[in-house]
Amino acid sequence: MTEGITAVREHEAYQAVEHELGVLFRRARALSTEVAREVHPELEPAAYGLLIGMHDCARSRPSDLADYFGVGKPTISRQVKVLEQLGLIERRPDPDDGRAHLLVLTDEGRRRVEIARAARQNRFHAMLATWPAEDVRVLGRMLARFNDLAESRACHI
Repeated sequence: MTEGITAVREHEAYQAVEHELGVLFRRARALSTEVAREVHPELEPAAYGLLIGMHDCARSRPSDLADYFGVGKPTISRQVKVLEQLGLIERRPDPDDGRAHLLVLTDEGRRRVEIARAARQNRFHAMLATWPAEDVRVLGRMLARFNDLAESRACHI
């Protein structure tokens, strides 16, 4: 009997996590849309994520970005084209492979990403300001543990 109750509670715990992650992901998508528009009014949320990845990885080949984000090369190509047209990224020859090119943020792209990132951090700080600092640290550690479960790809620099 006790094993049955334990199994039910465990199942309920997993259901609660799945539900709360769903809510978090929906809110994160909405925030990404908002922040993307702050970077540039014509920027789509997926392209904003690509910009953040490029900012964090410094310079990347389009194929590396496709692998990192788990999307197809045509998807990356479309987003790269838009980001180039907006003046947020540029292509540079790959010094290790003359046939390839690297994508890097322009100075304007870097400036806009850093402004948007600071605004996003300020939003999180305002949201969590009523929590004790230790709770915020625990949340950060738990999210890092969760992200580490899924993180199997690294930046290719």
